[in-house]
Amino acid sequence: MSAARQKRAPQIAVQNASTARNVPTAARIRQWARAALVADAKVTIRIVGQTEGRLLNRSYRRKDYATNVLTFVFHDSAPLEGDLALCAPVITREARAQRKPVAAHYAHMIVHGLLHLQGYDHENDKDAAMMEKRERTLLARFGYPDPYKSPETSAVRGR
Repeated sequence: MSAARQKRAPQIAVQNASTARNVPTAARIRQWARAALVADAKVTIRIVGQTEGRLLNRSYRRKDYATNVLTFVFHDSAPLEGDLALCAPVITREARAQRKPVAAHYAHMIVHGLLHLQGYDHENDKDAAMMEKRERTLLARFGYPDPYKSPETSAVRGR
């Protein structure tokens, strides 16, 4: 195979703009991201606080609250390009409410956001089932349980 046809390693930048203490390391975030990406990609993953999370959600989705993860797609074919914004306080709050480790929820939100970057969505039951199956498979590789197993996790879908 020629060098031009070989799959390149994704470029994943991690920015932590949050003061949260329980944010996973950049290396761990990149590991989860690489597992979720099936195509060449250039992605920035930014961990934000409540104020920035709310501002981004209000500016881009017209929803006046901070949400767990936002995906911004700049180029939707290989090489993919986009950004994820993960709101640290929301992820921590949801993890506690769902009685799971914060790291497991970060892994889920990174996988979830990167699947959106790759064209997955959960606008209808069929698409949601496909996306959730992929999430379960990827998270299981890291030893994390099914994020949709308990009723407390249904809010993750964002529907």
